[in-house]
Amino acid sequence: MAADPLSLFDQWLAEARSSEPNDPEAMALATADPSGHPSVRMVLLKGHGPEGFAFYTNEQSAKGKQLAANPRAALLFHWKSLRRQVRIEGTVERVPDTDADAYFASRARDSQLGAWASDQSRPLDRRETFEQRFTDTQQRFEGGDVPRPPHWGGYRLIPDRIEFWTNRPHRLHERRLFVRSGEGWAEGLLYP
Repeated sequence: MAADPLSLFDQWLAEARSSEPNDPEAMALATADPSGHPSVRMVLLKGHGPEGFAFYTNEQSAKGKQLAANPRAALLFHWKSLRRQVRIEGTVERVPDTDADAYFASRARDSQLGAWASDQSRPLDRRETFEQRFTDTQQRFEGGDVPRPPHWGGYRLIPDRIEFWTNRPHRLHERRLFVRSGEGWAEGLLYP
């Protein structure tokens, strides 16, 4: 058994990158509002390591508001081609503005413009309204760089639990659980 779940995650992600047909970095992000109502959606992993698992979004979106009110979340990676999944739970913090600036600058220009044009998660009267806002934003930044909007940033989930699930025949799955313990990790198994 591995003593470091982050090293094991690196191995599994490398295998997923070579076998998963679409978006091996796709992960389900589960949050809850202040009254405990859960919400889940797919986001993309944009960095990971000992400091945690990073993703980026509009901070005024539903997930941004939920994370501001309740900075705990869960992630799920499901790699069907490998018959594996990884569940991660922990606290969430904002990434430094310098990290958000650097990632935003690496995005495709249309994605940058879309971050300015979209009032993510808010009601939209019709598609044409958004398309017009996108066109207006293109004109606004024509000929120049697109800066990161003040309402757009990144989050990092700092794990306190990581579970590695492997499919086995007849639903006799293997479940390995790592729980943060001081500066390290305690490892155990769970019944399927």
